[in-house]
Amino acid sequence: MTEVILFHHAQGLTAGVQAFADELRAAGHSVTVPDLYEGATFATVDEGVAHARSIGFGELADRGVKAAESLPERIVYAGFSLGAMPAQQLAQTREGALGALLYHAAFPASEFGESWPNQVALQVHMMENDPWSEEDRPAAEELVANAADAELFIYPGSAHLFTDSSLAEYDADAAKLVLQRTIDFLGRCS
Repeated sequence: MTEVILFHHAQGLTAGVQAFADELRAAGHSVTVPDLYEGATFATVDEGVAHARSIGFGELADRGVKAAESLPERIVYAGFSLGAMPAQQLAQTREGALGALLYHAAFPASEFGESWPNQVALQVHMMENDPWSEEDRPAAEELVANAADAELFIYPGSAHLFTDSSLAEYDADAAKLVLQRTIDFLGRCS
């Protein structure tokens, strides 16, 4: 069993995010899913990003760090899109991190430190023609190139939040593969 904290995307803590967490639990992992939006959800990514801006990205990152404080140090940090921000920050800066799962987004390592920590495994999942990931894909490629244990998976298509079963852009085949690769990753981190 691996301990995981999973951060939601810009549309909030949707039923699809909860369903993904439930799949990880069914595979035997302990998953914490904090609600950084305190109950708010949004119909579109744009609305969710506007809400995130109104809160402040720094505040959201702080909420993510606070959500992890009571959890064990030896943990995997995971995040969908906007949630990749606190996941990556914690994976790079919190002592004892086992790994990071970044879905739909990645940031340059320099955002949270000088480089990716060698002892922290990394897996990144993105769609090939996702317009929201245009800036993130080069960051993901750089992270993977400079990490000791890292994988970047690119799926065919142009959807952004393709792993969220509660959204119209859900891609069942790609999401199934993401889930399997995630479960394999968590098995290696335990």
